Amino acid sequence: MNVEQMKTVLREILTRTDLTPCVVGHRGVGKTAGIVQLCRELGSSYVPLRLGQMEVGDLVGIPYREGEVMNWSRPCWWPADDEPATVIHCDELNRAQQEDTLQAIFQFVEPPAEGMRRALHTHSLHPKHKVVVTINPSDGTYQVATLDRALIDRMVMLYVETDYHCWAGYAAARDLDTGVRHFLAANSMFLASQGSPLEMDAEPTERGWEMVSILRKSCRFPRDLEMEIYAGIVGKEAAIAFLRWCAENTRRPVTAVEVLNGGDGVRERLEAQRDDLQASTMGDIVATLTADPRLGAEQEENLVRYIDILPRDMRFGLVKSLLKIPPVAQAISQDKYDAVVFDAIRTISAEAP
Repeated sequence: MNVEQMKTVLREILTRTDLTPCVVGHRGVGKTAGIVQLCRELGSSYVPLRLGQMEVGDLVGIPYREGEVMNWSRPCWWPADDEPATVIHCDELNRAQQEDTLQAIFQFVEPPAEGMRRALHTHSLHPKHKVVVTINPSDGTYQVATLDRALIDRMVMLYVETDYHCWAGYAAARDLDTGVRHFLAANSMFLASQGSPLEMDAEPTERGWEMVSILRKSCRFPRDLEMEIYAGIVGKEAAIAFLRWCAENTRRPVTAVEVLNGGDGVRERLEAQRDDLQASTMGDIVATLTADPRLGAEQEENLVRYIDILPRDMRFGLVKSLLKIPPVAQAISQDKYDAVVFDAIRTISAEAP
């Protein structure tokens, strides 16, 4: 993506989620300038941390003692809760010269757990303050450290490359020298060397898919950037397979909530589902009821109606999974549901050792 596309993606992530974007790009491509411009557009304060020049004490503060308790002073760059919304730019993350500095910042760039605040040692950050990271690629042309998988896995990796048209708009807005602009218009190959590929071999993980889920539910990205964004989280192969699956399944599977709560057209949609979509619905039902097995009277009946429309083998599979959830097992084992579930329960009982 180019710098303008980067700003569009960052705007969505920083204003709608608590995730940490990490912008990867070669020197001079406009990573920092784009972030500063975005902060102006959002009306946010901008705090740059050049981690290549910092030590642990610059990050966590200086220790001081109050009676028998050791405390750490708030660093001068740390925005207080009552200060305006701030974007903290962790620049040159992989240029941290000391291993303990990189280990210290690890906690800060990790997105906060649900209901918690982002933290660094004893300090906690107000949710209105956001964090963005920038790095140069570790392709052998920069004096940078190789980031480990655990750290990369905690950030949304965005790859920014040179784009003449994007730069031309920037140059016109800044009223750069006419001769330079005209020369590069005719000789765009001299704008910047693309350098080596930027990809850092992201791989699919549980945390990665959770981040993809958060982005899909919270953000609205240009369609032509989706694959690039998700590839930076779960890898190119997984991202391509996922988006292809989404394209092939424009009729999404019926969700557990829709099955349990019923509504107009739900039964018709369930009956028309292909087996792969039916399997998705069944998996969602089991996961939902495992997390919260409470069923109202109407939800209980809707669940049994769904079991009734399933093919025999799929019915046995779903009932077998539901019987492992005690409150649900008790509900569907009532005499009034024998016509639907008794055959499946009897078969399952016969299979038991």
